[in-house]
Amino acid sequence: MTLPVEFHDIAKRVNNWGRWGAADEIGTLNLITDDVVRAAAAEIRTGRRVPLALPLREDGVQTGLIPGRVNPLHAMVQINQEIFGPGTVACNDDAVTMGLQAGTHWDALTHVSHSGKLYNGRPATTVTAHGGAEFSGIDKARHVVSRGVLLDVARAHGVDRLAGDHAVTPEDLDAAEELAGTHVRAGDVVLVRTGQIQVYLSGDKQGYGYPSPGLSIRTPEWFHARDVAAVADDTLTFEIFPPEIEDLWLPVHALHLVEMGMLQGQNWNLEKLSTACGETGRYAFLLSAMPEPFVGGTGTPVAPVAVL
Repeated sequence: MTLPVEFHDIAKRVNNWGRWGAADEIGTLNLITDDVVRAAAAEIRTGRRVPLALPLREDGVQTGLIPGRVNPLHAMVQINQEIFGPGTVACNDDAVTMGLQAGTHWDALTHVSHSGKLYNGRPATTVTAHGGAEFSGIDKARHVVSRGVLLDVARAHGVDRLAGDHAVTPEDLDAAEELAGTHVRAGDVVLVRTGQIQVYLSGDKQGYGYPSPGLSIRTPEWFHARDVAAVADDTLTFEIFPPEIEDLWLPVHALHLVEMGMLQGQNWNLEKLSTACGETGRYAFLLSAMPEPFVGGTGTPVAPVAVL
């Protein structure tokens, strides 16, 4: 299927290719400046730390919808082994096999392509079986520490969880921003809560993935207008799934990662953060969400922490 005119029109309006130079590999992370981080640190009031990652385990969040994206397979490779001889200190070591996007994760700018292109106009063929991503791999993403803003769309609608067919619109983001009592600004990392993670936390793994609420194709322009550095939410697919436009799969991925050069994250557990922000009435915080620097990786596990 050829991408529709509607998609290409939005792509032209949000495109950041060349904005930070032809050699740029990190896109909107350029917006996280030293001044932005200093201002983010000023958001800390109590020092309360709220973890946002799901546990990594063999019966994890992946449902088999995406081939090859396996939940973590954990194995012990040493158990009380005295590797330097009898009577020495004994060691326990373990190993893990997993999809880099299996749990709470960031998608690198090379996670998707469209029309044969990646971010900044590079050929999709620069991602190879042996080396992974030659450009814009997740290892190129510099420190993701900035001001975080929770846009609690579910709370703004007065519900615990959005319905499975709810496409989050720019109007929804406006309402959540009003609830938050703060304006999203350049260099922020925006966390969008739908409440969908509750399905997985309740034990309904299959129900978590399909159908699912998520971001509408109309929202990339909202983030672009505010110069947002990165976006994450609490769903398996990030965007509304099945898609709004028939047979147009993952258009928001393509607009964010390819056109804007903006990291996006999935499977973030925003439930405790929602409670904390509701209790304090403050929805902005210092966010630390450092990517694991897998060289050539097109995604990475992340253990983000919000500091209130």
